[in-house]
Amino acid sequence: MLDLRRLRLLRELSHRGTIAAVAEALSFSPSAVSQQLSVLEREAGVALLERTGRRVALTPAALKLVRHTEAVLERLEQAGAELAGARHGPAGPLRIGTFPSAARAIVPGALAVLAGRHPGLEPMVTEVDPARVAAQLRSGELDVALVHEYDLVPAEPEPGLTVTEAVFTEPMYLAAPTAGTVADFRHAPWIVSPPGTLCHTMVVRACRAAGFAPQIRHRVDDFSTALALVGVGQGVALVPQLGTLHGSGTATLTRLPMHRRTRVAFRAGAGAHPAVAAFTAALREALPPGLIS
Repeated sequence: MLDLRRLRLLRELSHRGTIAAVAEALSFSPSAVSQQLSVLEREAGVALLERTGRRVALTPAALKLVRHTEAVLERLEQAGAELAGARHGPAGPLRIGTFPSAARAIVPGALAVLAGRHPGLEPMVTEVDPARVAAQLRSGELDVALVHEYDLVPAEPEPGLTVTEAVFTEPMYLAAPTAGTVADFRHAPWIVSPPGTLCHTMVVRACRAAGFAPQIRHRVDDFSTALALVGVGQGVALVPQLGTLHGSGTATLTRLPMHRRTRVAFRAGAGAHPAVAAFTAALREALPPGLIS
């Protein structure tokens, strides 16, 4: 019989790429991960890993086993959702991941709806960039999360996860000293999010689509801060509607033909879980005016 805990390690290795990354994510030592994967190989009776120097790659047999593992985990999530539905309403901890602008503008209203409707539920909010959500959902650090994508940065399917249709869509704005297009500010300094985030990639691609590479001066992970920097002449930025709700200061906002879409993500099979469904419904009720739902 194959051990499910070891199968999870193999699944994580297929997503994270290195034993060190798996160990860090799951709070194991690298040697412990390697030992458990070696035991799994003996249980399976076939080679699962190919070692090349310090790196390992999954064999074809291992990749097939990962696909079966994803299916098993999905069925377990479905079973958990059914059992939770048999209880008297959503209750207990619900670990929610969200990006900062939604955490400020939408999540508090959603939590207020949940508190009034499901007092037994214990929401626990963590700010996390959408680029890191998949790993935290698969590892169980989160139960549900808000993720977004841009026109120029579409989301890639993530094995083991399900995302809803867009809960809301926002227009994007150019924040600058004066009105204009992205191309008009090819020689201006730019204010962007840190590398590795979807927001950073969005700005780089928008500028490239306009025919230039941005001259990055500031890297900040908060749209309010970006607007404040624009307001004192420190550069220009691209900001979604949620990032402008608390005012733009002296920055001029020009609406662009670009959008950001926000969805709800959870582990495959968990969509019918009462707590996940309750949060998604509350989120839709808490949308501020002007968003496209």
